[in-house]
Amino acid sequence: MTEDEVRDKAREILSWDSIGVTAGVGQLTTFNQLGFKGKLDKPDGWYLPSNKADTAIVLETKASKISLGTSQVKELLKNIRIMNAKYEHVVGILYNGESTRVFKNGEEYQGNGSGKLHNVAYYTALFNVDHIDKQRIYELTARINNCLHFEFGIKNLYHRMIFTACALVAKRYDALMVSGMDYSEFHNAILNCLNKELLRDKHQNQKLSLLTDVFSEIRMNLNVNSEDEKEQEHVRDLISGFIDWVTEISDCLNSDAWRGEDVMGIFFNEFNRYKKKSESGQVFTPEHITDFMYRILEVNQDDRILDATCGSGGFLVKAMANMIDEAGGVNTKKAREIKQHQLFGIEFDREIYALACANMLIHKDGKTNLEQLDARSEEAGKWIRRQKITKVLMNPPFERKYGCMNIVENVLDNVPPHTLCAFIMPDKKLEKTGKRRITHILEEHRLRKVIKLPEDLFFGVGITTSIFIFEAGVPQNEKDFFTCYMKDDGLATVKNKGRHDIYGKWPAIEAHWVDVVEKQSGDDTCQWVNPAEHLSYQMPQKPFKIFEEDFRKTAMDYLMFQHGIDAKTFGEKLLETTLYSSHVSADDEFVTVTMQKGGEDDDEN
Repeated sequence: MTEDEVRDKAREILSWDSIGVTAGVGQLTTFNQLGFKGKLDKPDGWYLPSNKADTAIVLETKASKISLGTSQVKELLKNIRIMNAKYEHVVGILYNGESTRVFKNGEEYQGNGSGKLHNVAYYTALFNVDHIDKQRIYELTARINNCLHFEFGIKNLYHRMIFTACALVAKRYDALMVSGMDYSEFHNAILNCLNKELLRDKHQNQKLSLLTDVFSEIRMNLNVNSEDEKEQEHVRDLISGFIDWVTEISDCLNSDAWRGEDVMGIFFNEFNRYKKKSESGQVFTPEHITDFMYRILEVNQDDRILDATCGSGGFLVKAMANMIDEAGGVNTKKAREIKQHQLFGIEFDREIYALACANMLIHKDGKTNLEQLDARSEEAGKWIRRQKITKVLMNPPFERKYGCMNIVENVLDNVPPHTLCAFIMPDKKLEKTGKRRITHILEEHRLRKVIKLPEDLFFGVGITTSIFIFEAGVPQNEKDFFTCYMKDDGLATVKNKGRHDIYGKWPAIEAHWVDVVEKQSGDDTCQWVNPAEHLSYQMPQKPFKIFEEDFRKTAMDYLMFQHGIDAKTFGEKLLETTLYSSHVSADDEFVTVTMQKGGEDDDEN
């Protein structure tokens, strides 16, 4: 394309006509004409908000045959400096119709993903808060948990999560929740929002109605109908505090800084503190591992993702965030397509299914295709076949009673051939599966890779796990598979909060292992394993070593055996004689022990 054609294409993609902004694309307008006195340089595009505190944008275009090199960058940086005279935040875009380079003031922005040109909203958001304060969310969640558990009297772990999630959904849809409400007003505000404001979402996903049913069933041990004024005031204070905490969390999750942080995972780690034994069984995949699996399967914005045991939706939320980021942000047409047509989940447990629905709604999506089904069933298999899945990301329940391998097999049998499927399972799960079943699975599907995960990954569960990557519809044919062992993920245990990357080690560790898994080399743990021998990563055998001390001990044991000497009695006698029948002397350098010669009472041995 010529530079004029590139400029026209940029005008169409950026779509930056807006009220209160001076914006345009051309080659004749000078900075002087745009209000930058004395500057005769001519930008190819400009976006100048009337509010100087907002982000400005300058565009520099080149013909497609011109690479975006040093001299082109130098020209763009000069224009950025000109605009910095009036705007603290300036985004510079260098574009040749095929690729882009983006600069935040004078620094190149490394998060541009695919290198595509995006709409204006993507670039104006670059100077917003660039991270979510997860520590703050944990603090707020702890307050919510204590309030719901001790003050509201909601003892059930999942009911506390659902109650909080529904309040977050209501905030996301701008339900009227204000300080000073009594309980009935507060409860009805949430319920009315779920019943009315989500009507359009329910047309596509009828199962969302289950969320309102589960919310209505939650019972609490709180005297909300007391006629005592002090008691009523106490309830209103509790509700006001709860609303404030939920509002602050909602502001974080609805900001442009959100990158798929799984709020349900945060809730679970905190709410789990008061979990009863009867509430065990649900294990949430750590967020950094969901991101790692996304990367090693090379998921992209055009994939159709399935999690057939989706729990609260952590894999789907992370995939949605990454895919939307690659597509150019939440304001793009592609983002809407991803939400409506590219994310698929199955969950059997009624209350956890309700959590998954709430989780997707919290994260600005009510359209995700979620089904409450038994993932082992023929009905689930038929539903999976209709979705034209391209990638599978899953952490199926490990226990046999939940049908772990039935689920895995049902997924592999019903996704299209060549679909890559990643499952987190116990290290030896495949080897403990019956020979007939595993033979059948490998006759139909190929085990490609096994990545053994850190042994303390699932904090407090006591199970060591691996990621098993299959290619569906392709027989194993006795071909070896690649394995490696991520011994450490750099995370550390924080009291009452699970494991966290408090030292910032994970990004470098993740990059290393993504590279190792892609290249199938580059680490001394890498192995190629024959599936006829093993179906897991094999810990290396320690080499046999013998030391002189070992030889001497064995020889002495044999001599004492020949002479009928009891080694234990002899050792005790020797120690007693050394300690209590010897002369001990010491100086600055040595301690000397002198044994006395044997007397008439000495053992003749």
